[in-house]
Amino acid sequence: MVDAFPRSIPLQIPPLENGDRLNRYEFERRYNAMPHLKKAELIEGVVYMPAALRFRSHGQPHSSIMGWLWTYTIATPGVELGDAPTVRLDLDNEPQPDAVLMIEERCGGQAHLSDDDYIEGAPELVAEIAASSASIDLGDKLRVYRRNGIKEYIVWQVFERRFDWFYLQNGEYVSLPVEENGMVCSRVFPGLWLAVDNLLAGNMTQVLAILQSGLTSEEHVDFVKQLAKES
Repeated sequence: MVDAFPRSIPLQIPPLENGDRLNRYEFERRYNAMPHLKKAELIEGVVYMPAALRFRSHGQPHSSIMGWLWTYTIATPGVELGDAPTVRLDLDNEPQPDAVLMIEERCGGQAHLSDDDYIEGAPELVAEIAASSASIDLGDKLRVYRRNGIKEYIVWQVFERRFDWFYLQNGEYVSLPVEENGMVCSRVFPGLWLAVDNLLAGNMTQVLAILQSGLTSEEHVDFVKQLAKES
């Protein structure tokens, strides 16, 4: 006997493709259906899927940034570090920054973790490893981060040996000043100091030595006390 109303065949979930124009919900639906996919981002409603990552132009500098930020994090209770986490910013933007540093919500942070363990809202600091100044990191992504209120934005252009650390001021990103000793200091995370020239030269011993000076500074001690008071 043939059914008068045959069962419909379930539709397969379309795969993510570079250049797809989606909202955040459809982006997540397709992303979750592709467990083998390591990284995909939604920027201004457009899907970006990076090519395989090279070692010296991405993997190595990424590990240097993570080591610097991790050292700060373990000395600063109330601050959390994420390695390439998905961030739900708005309906058209769900980036996956190379690194995220954020103040815990219980300590007054502006972002929070959703019930399904994603970051929602704007972390205080994000960092990206960029191939060059032509990268999306200094174009659409910069504008998205600024518009959503990410307070500090780091872009390391590896090929050009350039390191930009932006601070959100009056709705615009401005470059943090470089001190006479070549050091740049965070405005949001007291004690987060970076010897930029040493980082670019691969001298991580000196990078961590300068950071250690920041971690023993009075401003960092006061920041840790403030976080504890907020929690």
